[in-house]
Amino acid sequence: APNAGVKAAPVVSATPVAPASSEVQIRGRVSLAPELAGKVGPQDTVFVYATAISGSRMPVAIVRTTVAALPFDFVLDDSTAMNPSVKLSSLGEVTVRMRVSKSGQAVPQAGDVMGSVSPVKLGTRNLSLIAKDIQP
Repeated sequence: APNAGVKAAPVVSATPVAPASSEVQIRGRVSLAPELAGKVGPQDTVFVYATAISGSRMPVAIVRTTVAALPFDFVLDDSTAMNPSVKLSSLGEVTVRMRVSKSGQAVPQAGDVMGSVSPVKLGTRNLSLIAKDIQP
């Protein structure tokens, strides 16, 4: 066969499929402000996620870890999309947020420790995101 060994990429719509390159990733490190270390436990869930600058607050891409893993180096890209129909690569800029959740639930709760950086362009590397606010 003429195409032996060549894997065809799945085509999604008629737009060109962007390669999974660093241009459609956001890389960075999340950490906790030292003064908040006593407010969280090592097993608390840490969500790192990107949302559209305006409009929906629904995360476009999300990763999770625990406080014990902080500081945590993260990568947000289309492979971490919450909804396959809304990809990080379809946005030029996003807000990157992090939240420490005692309950492990994605819905914000009073007392959650959080931080955000906005705007963040796709392709950003070495983003530093420090949790220093408390959800009222």
